[in-house]
Amino acid sequence: MNIELLKPIAFFDIESTGINPATDKIVELAIVRIEPTGEKSRLRRLVNPGMPIPKESSDIHGITDEMVKDAPLFKEIAAEVVRFLDNCDLGGYNSNRFDVPLLVEEYLRAGVTFSLSDRKLLDVQKIYHKMEPRTLSAAYQFYCNKNLEDAHSATADVEATWEVLQAQIDKYPNIGHSLNSILQFTGEDKIVDMARRFVFKGEEIIFNFGKYKGKAAHLVFREEPQYYDWMMRGDFPLHTKQVISEIFRQVFPGKK
Repeated sequence: MNIELLKPIAFFDIESTGINPATDKIVELAIVRIEPTGEKSRLRRLVNPGMPIPKESSDIHGITDEMVKDAPLFKEIAAEVVRFLDNCDLGGYNSNRFDVPLLVEEYLRAGVTFSLSDRKLLDVQKIYHKMEPRTLSAAYQFYCNKNLEDAHSATADVEATWEVLQAQIDKYPNIGHSLNSILQFTGEDKIVDMARRFVFKGEEIIFNFGKYKGKAAHLVFREEPQYYDWMMRGDFPLHTKQVISEIFRQVFPGKK
């Protein structure tokens, strides 16, 4: 193993009903947990999303309603996945923009606590896009000289992602071989909410959408508290609503 790990890292991949974390659900979850010793353990679960899987999604990942009709709901495996990810940093391919937000949203819907604090988020795609911008299949061919069979199968994708990272470490000595050095190279995402409706500007949380884009969230809520109410009633992801509730409570302690 050519990466130095101070704690376990879990590479994971999700297949889903669609790409909107606010409304879509997980249908397959595959995880490879790598210990600092290099030992690997795996977890893979089909998940009943509790909703029809659109044909266009099934056409991509091959998972149908029939395949998941007897599978557990996410809330029924949530505790098992929390235990498997205990003390792990998280890694994946395009994971910071899709897999992590959807996983967080599923936990919030299930009412299960899953914290990202003290977890580093390594998105292998960011290394690739800085060096050779393409897809996971192309990355696997480029770095590992292999064809990615069963692309869009969560298990195949997550195993390929782990192999791509190790090949990247060998190919690019300048990125180092520790998680900290790699994240220093790619830039570590400083996330407010997983849907990125808000972003940091320095230490200030600002709106990243709509009529208040670029304005400090606490100032907007102070001057127009009804905007908070509108967002809480709107079709925003639960994680976004959780974040704005925390901001609102800082502005108006004791309310909401």
